[in-house]
Amino acid sequence: MKVSEILQVKGDILYTVSPDTALGEASSTMAENDIGSLVVMEYGDLVGMLTFREVIKAVHANGGSIAGAGTVRKHMDDSPITVTPDTDVNEVRRIMLEKHARYLPVMSARTLLGVISFYDVARAVLEAQSFENRMLKAYIRDWPAEQNAED
Repeated sequence: MKVSEILQVKGDILYTVSPDTALGEASSTMAENDIGSLVVMEYGDLVGMLTFREVIKAVHANGGSIAGAGTVRKHMDDSPITVTPDTDVNEVRRIMLEKHARYLPVMSARTLLGVISFYDVARAVLEAQSFENRMLKAYIRDWPAEQNAED
């Protein structure tokens, strides 16, 4: 399975923010849309990722408040790991586990195609395994009866 297949199932909605957006505004966008990450875009290019991890770190560093925490630029991951539509899902799982990355932007050259999450990958793998299990069970149910050696 490839990343492109996960994106097809996931849909087209992509939330972005500029690096000069206030962190409070960005976290409100995340909360209102029940999302764990925002892609940070500037002049049409991917320049970073803001995830709930960075927001929580900023709140902690700011004494428990997000007010006055500054802009997204100050807190974003400015060198996010990216994958391509042709990346195999097993490679994505390895990257996510080794790098502790819950969200990966999907890029084709310099074009952002979407973001896949750990949840998206887990759901895709589960669905693929469920389908395979159903096919195997159907195959076993339809197993031809063994013929007698004397026939």
